[in-house]
Amino acid sequence: MSTPRDYYEILGVARTAAADEIKRAFRKLALQYHPDRNKDDPKAEEKFKEAAEAYEILSDADKRKIYDQYGHAGVRQGGHARGFGNFEEIFQAFGDIFGMGGRGGGGGGGSVFDEFFGQFTGAGSGPRRQRGATLKCQLDITLEEAARGTERTIEVTRNEHCGECKGSGAAAGSAPTVCPACRGKGVVHQSQGFFSIRTTCGRCQGEGEILEHPCRKCRGTGTEKSRRELNVRLPAGVDTGTQVRLAGEGEPGARGGPRGDLYCIVNVKPHALFQREGDDLHLDVPVSFTGLVLGTKIEVPTLAGPASLSIAARTAAHTVLRLRGKGIPNLRGGGPGDLLVRITLDLPKKVTKRQEELLRELQSIEDENVSPEKKSFLGKVKELFGS
Repeated sequence: MSTPRDYYEILGVARTAAADEIKRAFRKLALQYHPDRNKDDPKAEEKFKEAAEAYEILSDADKRKIYDQYGHAGVRQGGHARGFGNFEEIFQAFGDIFGMGGRGGGGGGGSVFDEFFGQFTGAGSGPRRQRGATLKCQLDITLEEAARGTERTIEVTRNEHCGECKGSGAAAGSAPTVCPACRGKGVVHQSQGFFSIRTTCGRCQGEGEILEHPCRKCRGTGTEKSRRELNVRLPAGVDTGTQVRLAGEGEPGARGGPRGDLYCIVNVKPHALFQREGDDLHLDVPVSFTGLVLGTKIEVPTLAGPASLSIAARTAAHTVLRLRGKGIPNLRGGGPGDLLVRITLDLPKKVTKRQEELLRELQSIEDENVSPEKKSFLGKVKELFGS
């Protein structure tokens, strides 16, 4: 399997390139590799799709950050790299760059790119099938589910094609008709002196067709609200903010256009014991005074079950001990993180009479046998403040 090319190399820009520079580079390549200008070059289409994928990632600040940190594996594992099957999908996604609305917009044409891309976008050649809107939902999971991965069934409310008109928007026995203003092209031309300006048709709003008799059930929209259950698989290692993409599960496009996507945004609920930091987990464990002084062996919880931990003699409170590989699996296939155990001093709120007697005896011994550390400290205090 060949190694994918670097996105910056594809667009011919530096890794520090600004957003405008990345956009200009993509527009230049889009013109260069358009199939109508490269009929004798079978590789032009793949180069065009390659440039579109690079632009999709580098034009989005969040996706670009993930790519800069983790490379191709990061954007593909998280579902950020969509991939394009044909030219229509590319222009539906990036039509705004070419002056054709795009990204769910309905803006008019008129740019130089219309001359090259009209047949794929529908501008000037018939009804435009715009991609449906993107949907988002929040998915709350536990830390244990984030660590091992999980599968959830979610219920979403979204539009479906109208059951009565089958998505056409036209009443039974009728059909959309060609717009008389633009003759089905979706755009109209206006001459001003030596120039001819092309704008979106105001009669059909760029659709190229109109509804003389709209469907009564959906009022011509072609859609109706519906609830649908979907299965979502979350890989091990997801964290709060991770977005899982369900391709083609968003809103349907107008007049039979392709569906948008659904993004499930993960929220990992706080845990009673563990605090997460990246792939590492942090845990506070109380240990008795005698355990810290004499040393002991304790049992600590992990997400995989209890583990044994040795406490060396004379361990100071707030010492952090590391249990390697007991953290969260890496989302991108790396090794798991660690469990960092911070030792705290367990001070009893109540002591028995016998415990108090022993503690006072110990205190007396300590007063008679001052440790070197304490002697050094007292000496510095005396030197600073005098007797």
